[in-house]
Amino acid sequence: MTDQPTSADIKMIQRIIPHRYPFLLVDKVVDIDGYASARGIKNVTMNEPHFQGHFPGNPIMPGVTIIEAMAQTAAVMVGVALGYADRELKVYFMAIDNAKFRRMVVPGDVLEMKLTTLRGRPGGKVWRFGGVAEVAGEMAAEAEFTAMMDMPAE
Repeated sequence: MTDQPTSADIKMIQRIIPHRYPFLLVDKVVDIDGYASARGIKNVTMNEPHFQGHFPGNPIMPGVTIIEAMAQTAAVMVGVALGYADRELKVYFMAIDNAKFRRMVVPGDVLEMKLTTLRGRPGGKVWRFGGVAEVAGEMAAEAEFTAMMDMPAE
């Protein structure tokens, strides 16, 4: 039995990753299974600034922000699993592969991002993740991405 948390609320998310409004794109992370997998939740609202221009009269969440939300979920998962709260974890994209967009994401949707670690280990800098974003069980997007984790000094 472990005492490791299996979820992160918005307060914990902000203790792990440096993103803030308007670029904090995950509201909570649940079902954290160490650094193997997790599920991020994003409540999509009309108040988000990208909807002013993407697109007026037909607001659609940009695909790149969906992938960014997946990456933030992955960073929180690893940060929770490795105890990196309050340690200034930074994550940088190195590659985005096999990105596909299947459904528009619009205000009022609840975006669920299911992330799995494909490669990575504690102390390692380069991690690879697979992600699927869904709305009401319907796939909205999927991608694999590689990121460099700028791990905080011990």
